Amino acid sequence: MPLTKARSNRIPVVEVIEPRAVDSWTHTRSGAPRGYIDADRLKELWVHTGTACNLACPFCLEGSHPGDGRIPGMTLSDVKPYFHEALDMGVEQFSFTGGEPFVIRDFVNILDYASRHRPCFVLTNATEPLWKRRHQVMPVKNNPYPVHFRVSLDFPDRARHDRDRGEGSFDRALEGIRWLIGQGFRVSIARQTDLNEVPGEVEARFRVLFREKAIPENLAYTAFPDLGTPGSEDGSPEITEDCMAKYPTPASRAHFMCTYTRMLVKKGERVRVYACTLVDDDPQYDLGGTLAESMSERIMLRHHRCFACYRFGASCSAPGD
Repeated sequence: MPLTKARSNRIPVVEVIEPRAVDSWTHTRSGAPRGYIDADRLKELWVHTGTACNLACPFCLEGSHPGDGRIPGMTLSDVKPYFHEALDMGVEQFSFTGGEPFVIRDFVNILDYASRHRPCFVLTNATEPLWKRRHQVMPVKNNPYPVHFRVSLDFPDRARHDRDRGEGSFDRALEGIRWLIGQGFRVSIARQTDLNEVPGEVEARFRVLFREKAIPENLAYTAFPDLGTPGSEDGSPEITEDCMAKYPTPASRAHFMCTYTRMLVKKGERVRVYACTLVDDDPQYDLGGTLAESMSERIMLRHHRCFACYRFGASCSAPGD
């Protein structure tokens, strides 16, 4: 779709009444031109496997819990056409998020198919759903491309981790990490941040924990701020064109996921393409039914989670990618 046509179809400013009240796609509430990102290329394709999860964490940015159906589960037949469209566009990696991907019945089939074509990256809590599918996961390591798992381990402290994820989840996650590494998979850690923390001190505590549990100490970490629950509004400042001008080079914008990623999200029976992994709760970020169509869209930095990318360089991509 030509870019000019895509933009002309946007709802006029005065008609937009979306999750952020009366602001528009192109302008902030005060009327200033909104900051934006133009896609560079499709480097990474994310698949939202569905919001169902075995846990019910109150801070979950997807609002996931057992049986949740806000975003239905994906099937292999849903994603196959998009995998091949992405391959034709030069995609380098397939990545998967949820919910908990291993809750979804067809997920291992999806992962098996994807890892025959490109390296894969999976976000997981590494607890019971993974444990029950070990026999299905093990053969995937023999596929042509590697699979990297990022395991959620919020804090290097059992009590703090289990307070929200449920008693015993800390030890089960450690067991899952140890098993994945033992099978030869690459593993990294997703943790939460504390206000005014010293990252090096937190990660040193993780290394002590891993040493005690016979887990390699050199795992990579991705630290996430509180991104809010679906549909929430945290009062973050709005990003204007002037804000974006503070980034002096194109390279400095490269940490915005919408520059190089897209995400498949199932809406009812249809698969739609969204701008990134953090905006599936805002229909303005539905960029169409094909990847090619989505890449012609200018992404306005309208969602409050866009400010996390602006301020912290937040990225769901694998460490080092």
